[in-house]
Amino acid sequence: MHVLALELDVRFPGCQSLKEKRSMLRPVLEGLRNRHPVAVAEVDHQDTWQRAGIGVAAVSGAVGHAAEIIDEAERFVWSFPELEVIGATRLWLEED
Repeated sequence: MHVLALELDVRFPGCQSLKEKRSMLRPVLEGLRNRHPVAVAEVDHQDTWQRAGIGVAAVSGAVGHAAEIIDEAERFVWSFPELEVIGATRLWLEED
């Protein structure tokens, strides 16, 4: 079993409220869930108007397949013009 996690730090430059941020973030999260075989959640900056931390995880039987899934999910997030990706960090789950 291979688990690859991706944490994206994104910015919404035009947001003026938490309600507006969540309305812009919702299509990103739902799109990731519906188009890609991943688990996804807002994991950081929940109370900040213009920033969000998005966590994405993929589980696969092959290293290459997990990486492909995360690559596609990351490209999907980059495709939204209303947000800026500030940072992206990948982490493989290691077995003990």
